[in-house]
Parts: sequence; structure tokens; C-alpha cells
Amino acid sequence: MRISIITVVLNDPRVERAIASVLAQQTEHELELIIIDGGSGEPTRSILERYRPHLSLLISEPDRGIYDAMNKGLRHATGDIVGFLNADDRYVDPHVLQDIATLFQHSDIDACYGDVVFLTPQGRLLRYWHAGAYRPWKYLLGWMPPHQTFFARRQLYERFGGFDLRYRIAADYELMLRLLLRHRIRVGYIPRVLVAMDAGGVSNASLRNILRGNWECWQAWRRNGLSGSFAVPLLKPLRRLGQLVRRPVPQLRFPLHFPPIGAAGSQSSPAQRST
Repeated sequence: MRISIITVVLNDPRVERAIASVLAQQTEHELELIIIDGGSGEPTRSILERYRPHLSLLISEPDRGIYDAMNKGLRHATGDIVGFLNADDRYVDPHVLQDIATLFQHSDIDACYGDVVFLTPQGRLLRYWHAGAYRPWKYLLGWMPPHQTFFARRQLYERFGGFDLRYRIAADYELMLRLLLRHRIRVGYIPRVLVAMDAGGVSNASLRNILRGNWECWQAWRRNGLSGSFAVPLLKPLRRLGQLVRRPVPQLRFPLHFPPIGAAGSQSSPAQRST
């Protein structure tokens, strides 16, 4: 089995941390690490060049935004399973991708997801996104699976398409709504934290983005011919309040810090392909 991990970046040196967390993965399966860079300057450009020998594919050129870059990564992916890791995210331990592969091998699922923790710049826990098992009715309450932990068979994207570029902020929400609720794919849940991410993000950057993101979620329901969408723009942001409530967080199995490539000779490189 081959697993493709796609990371898109533009002028974000934290991408080194994301790359290191992929290279640290301990799995018997082949990994394909694809970096889509929107044309970064320094220091991000130098970081990517330093890691180039350890990447399966590095494309550095202007694009039309994050979702256009993700679609570009999808077009170049050759793995059986595809996941996305944002430049400011990282896998929490070296066993994440092995756990993903094991679930796909021993079930007939089309996709899966897990939990996420949000950290402050000082590394303090801010939010714990406990996704829980998938139930279609949860979407009516503003639920969605964490896109940072969403892994799907590549053939799903070939059949149902990738990110819809009409959505500037909520294309990830629309994609998973389309796959899970409209096309009713088979979904599995891994009940543990898979990804740590920095608090923030495009959809949370300003009140204007929050309002636009909620409007795009409503549009996603309409365009997919789904009913019951009126309350989603109101309920979706309210679910985040529950993530701020103090609750037990499963202990992570590995520190959230991975050594840079120069300090980790044991890290293996994913499958190599020419640009």
C-alpha cells in the first residue's frame, strides 16, 4: 500500500516541522510526500530546497490559492490512500500513518479520520477536537470531520472530484459533505489524536472570514441538493465552544517535536519522483 501525503505551503517556515513529522513515520508501507509551494521566498524556499532529496515531489510555482494547490497535489498523487497535512500542522507521533494503513487494510472503508488538538504558540493545549464516530445526522448539528485527519482512497477523488474552487474558505467542508452525506461513502473513525495544529487558520482569521465561511457552508448544502442546511451556519461555530471545555485528552504516545533532517539520520525518505 502506498500513502500519499500532500502539503501546501506559501511563506511558512513551519513547514519544516510538518515535513519532519512525516519523515519520522514508522510504517511498513510506502510513503509519498508531495509539497506544493506557491512560490515562497526566504526562509521557506531554503527549507524546501534542503528537504528536496527527501521529498517525492516538490512543485514550486504560483497558484490560485490553497485549494487550487491541493487539487494540484491530488493530480500528482499516486498513492492508494491520500491525506493532507497543512504546513502548520504535524503528526503527533511516528505511528499515525501505520494506524491509518492498518484500518484500511482490515476494513472495507473508503475514508477515515481521527481527533485533533489545537496548540498555542507556547505549546499549550487550547482546543481538543474530539470528532467521534460518524453519524449522518451529526451534520445537521454543525458537525464535520477534521479535514486535517481525513484520509481517503484516491479513487474517491477520481470519481467524485476534488476541491471546488468556487469556495474560498469552506471547500474542505464542501468536499467532505459531498463525499459523506451526498455520496454516502463508508467512513471509519480512529479514536485518538492524530494531528496537532496551531490555533488559527484561514477560516478563523477574521470575523469577515468566519461569516463568509458559514455562508459557504450553507451554499455547499444547497449545491449538493441536501436539505436541513438552514441552521448549519449558526450551529457550526457553536460546536467549537465545546472544544474549549476542559476534558480529558488521551495521552499522546510521542513528543510533538521531531528532529530536523540533519539531526535524524534514521529517517527514511518517501518514494522519489522527478518534477
